[in-house]
Amino acid sequence: MLIRTDRAARACYRTDGGQIVYGFADSVVHVRAPEDVAEVLRAAQRDRIPVTCRGGGLTTGGESVTAHGILLDLKGLSRLLECDGRTAWVEAGMTWHHVAEALRPLGLDYTSAPLNMLSTVGGTLGVGGIDVNSPRHGCSADQAVELEVVTPTGDIVRVKEGDDYLERVLLGYGQFGVITKARIKVRPYRPMTVRHFLYTDIGVALSDMMRLVERDAVDACAILTLCDDVIALILGFEDEPQDFALRHTPEPLFYARLAASFAKRPWRLGDIGFLMRRKADLLPALHDPLFMQDEAVHDRTVVFSRLIWRYWGGPEIVIPDLAITKADFESAARRGIDVCKKYFPYFTLYAVMIRKFGHRPRYEMSAIPATGDEHVCGIEFSPLVEGVRYSRDHFQSFKNAIYDIGLELGGSYYRFGGVMKPYIRRMFGDEMVNRHRAMKQALDPAFILNRDVIFDPPEACNEASPGTKLHAATPSVSFAGGQLRWWRPQTAECDPSGASPGKVASSPQNTALGDV
Repeated sequence: MLIRTDRAARACYRTDGGQIVYGFADSVVHVRAPEDVAEVLRAAQRDRIPVTCRGGGLTTGGESVTAHGILLDLKGLSRLLECDGRTAWVEAGMTWHHVAEALRPLGLDYTSAPLNMLSTVGGTLGVGGIDVNSPRHGCSADQAVELEVVTPTGDIVRVKEGDDYLERVLLGYGQFGVITKARIKVRPYRPMTVRHFLYTDIGVALSDMMRLVERDAVDACAILTLCDDVIALILGFEDEPQDFALRHTPEPLFYARLAASFAKRPWRLGDIGFLMRRKADLLPALHDPLFMQDEAVHDRTVVFSRLIWRYWGGPEIVIPDLAITKADFESAARRGIDVCKKYFPYFTLYAVMIRKFGHRPRYEMSAIPATGDEHVCGIEFSPLVEGVRYSRDHFQSFKNAIYDIGLELGGSYYRFGGVMKPYIRRMFGDEMVNRHRAMKQALDPAFILNRDVIFDPPEACNEASPGTKLHAATPSVSFAGGQLRWWRPQTAECDPSGASPGKVASSPQNTALGDV
């Protein structure tokens, strides 16, 4: 491993993709093997030094930024180790672009990955990972069938589907261990034909998308808008494109209606130039000869990453998002559009559906909201700043307004750590947050790993309850038969919520982690 403490090295990690949180770690550690990670965590656990993990650094709320302790850079773990044609055993520091590059010569492709291909595998599995083919294949975390994880106390373990620990690490937001390797599902690589259909009403577009997804009729599906003027349903086909009875507006009629709308609102005529510029950017991304052969996209990893991500950004990346049930999909979209109009003249909405695979423990406190439906719905809202400078308070107020919609509709969020942590208890409730925080404390006695990103650390607990000491007898953790078990000795301690001291059971409990 390489340890850097000079200011220049630390400055490279002073912020993340969101560029609203800044901090200098005391040191940056570049690891090259799982044993390096284990050594760092053992020393940090012993000396109670916070460790913040970082892959691609694409967090937007400071989740991978720290002002003290160790910044653990995992990008050195970046190899494809083996592939049997059905799964690939990859190191967690690989970006999805590198995963695609390694698989293509084998005639293979990943199954589901995030749209931003510079995300790392480990970071993605910890939060979800949503793709245009998530309506059929689910999130990236659902493609992992085996993990190598370094526990917060420095043990290297391998867990497979069905193990309690795997369920907690996947979608665990980096709280329960550091993923160093993952066995992910792969599939044959196939080019994709892309079609887009224009709508004048977001509700009609969402309804058509839900109908196609419920029928499993397309290989990829998403909605992308420019303000609420241009609404595009984008469909991808790996076989011959099919015709559907969609309620879209044919392009000549669509543009005629758009012109009539602007004629009735002459104060918006200047927006026509904006829409034309965006159209000039969008269509070449779908028809670039570098990626197109015989009218089929031969590198969807690049095309869709460009198609979506080039619309977001500027000095700060602001992408508040909602994860909503199908029943509230249209309401969330319409209310979110109203919020966007209040804060920005130009904005975009990106909507996709995500397949669920039953009621897995990994979904409990995650971006996958509790619902009996087979799919959940994701919507991301983002301003198109067009060179205008806005204050951080303005951006934060915008994000708060979007998140408040999620609270009212009983949904979840994709990015709920870092500066958005105050929403966690309001969103999931004290009982669930306290239960997961107890799991965190059991696995991470010194609370070193990604401290304060999701849960309040023990110091905050002590501050909330003056005179109460951090319990001296920390929870014990053991692995038995692939299952993670823990028990906590009798002692007075802070309630996991940090509200008041309490008592624990009079005898040690040996309980499966999933039952805590």
